[in-house]
Order: sequence, then C-alpha cells, then structure tokens
Amino acid sequence: MRREVERHAGKVRHAESLSDGAACELAVTLYTSAGRVFCKGGQANGPGAWLYRKEARINPWLPDAAPRLYWTVERDGWLVLGFEHAPGRHPCLEPGSPDLDTVADLLAALARELTPCPPVEVQPFRERWRGLIAPELVDGDTLLHTDMTPRNFLLGDRLRLVDWSAPCRGAAWIDTAFMLVRLIRAGHSPADAERWAVRIPAFAEADGEAITAFTDAMVRLWGRMQRSAPAPHRGPLLDAARQWHAHRLSRQPASA
Repeated sequence: MRREVERHAGKVRHAESLSDGAACELAVTLYTSAGRVFCKGGQANGPGAWLYRKEARINPWLPDAAPRLYWTVERDGWLVLGFEHAPGRHPCLEPGSPDLDTVADLLAALARELTPCPPVEVQPFRERWRGLIAPELVDGDTLLHTDMTPRNFLLGDRLRLVDWSAPCRGAAWIDTAFMLVRLIRAGHSPADAERWAVRIPAFAEADGEAITAFTDAMVRLWGRMQRSAPAPHRGPLLDAARQWHAHRLSRQPASA
C-alpha cells in the first residue's frame, strides 16, 4: 500500500497524524519528495468506505474552496484518498471574531457557485430528513456540504472547506442554517446569529416558515441522536438548536 501511494505522491519522508477531529481510520499529512499531501481513508470494505467513495466522486465538481483530490488508491483491503494539502487554522466563531465575515463570504460564494447542483449523484436533503419536515420546505437545487463543524474549515491565505463526505442536494440556505447553530453554541444569541446569517443572500431570501420548521426538525433529530448515541459535542449543539427554535417561536404572532 505504501509503495502504491508513493507511486502517486513521491517518496514519503515523514507522516504527521491529524491531531483532532478525524472520523476516518487514517488521516495524515504526508511529507514527500514531491511536497505535502493530505491522505485519508480506511478499510475498503469497512463501515466508512462509502463515505470515502462519495467524497472522491463529488470532488471534481467542487469549486476551488475545496482542496483537489489528486488520487485514489485501493489495495490490500485499504482505500485511501490523496488531497491537495490545505494549511491553516480553524476559524473562531465567537462574537466579535474577525473570521465571521470570511465564513459568511465563503458560504455565500458556495451557495452561488453550487446552484444549480452539478450533475453528480447525491442524496436529496428531503430524503435525508424524511419524516422530519415537509419535503417542499427544504427542497432545492444546490449542492450542500451539511457538516458545518469549524474543524471542516481551514483558514490560511484563504478559507477552505474540507470533508465533503456527506453532501446533499437541497435548498441553498441549509448550510447557513447549520452554521447558525454553531454560532449560537459559540456564544451568539439567536437574534445576533440571524443578523449574521442574513448577510448571506440565500438565507436572507429563505422562507421564514421553512426556517422555523427546520429548527423544529433539527431539535427532534438531534435530541433523538443524543438519546440513542450520546456524545460530548451533541449536548451543546442540541441546546443551541433549542435556543434558536425557541427564538423562532417567540417571533410568531399569537393565535387569534
């Protein structure tokens, strides 16, 4: 396997494991005779293999905010993807952070550049959230990332978005909605987070009923996930989603 990787990447002089946030079995920066490359993957028949294959399939259709996939190697029971190395730090989402403008600019650009959705097979968001929300409220023709954890953003000379292993096709405002929850978790009030989000045209133009329904569905889905498979990050995200949902409901006119 190493020889096959070196055939594509050059002789490996050093490998540095990703320090945190990796959900895959292998996540390393390779320092090779041809330069640096980010390498991720796992067992070719393992539970995560379909995610690696999906990311490899979609990468050629992504704008340059996503690092390029250079090669894919499948050998001896392993599946490994080699990407353009994208150095940088994760953006700060706390109130007052200068990174917030950069994140908003990127989300606006992605919604614009990935509408209409490229001609690649991806799951409709309405199918992923089947039974949680009326399909017409989240339906659309934008290619979405859907995993807005700050760990998937790398800010170097520009902001990049990595790990496109869970893409969907749906309404253009959905990625911004997922990011808005992250802002609330980082300390923003729901009202302040929404004021940030309306700088992104796709969100500013979204139907208010759809956004409120989205917050309700998110609370129910993440609550179910936290009960069935508790994780340290899920509790704070669920609390942030609940705050946003309560804020949306507080703005609705009282029933006659």
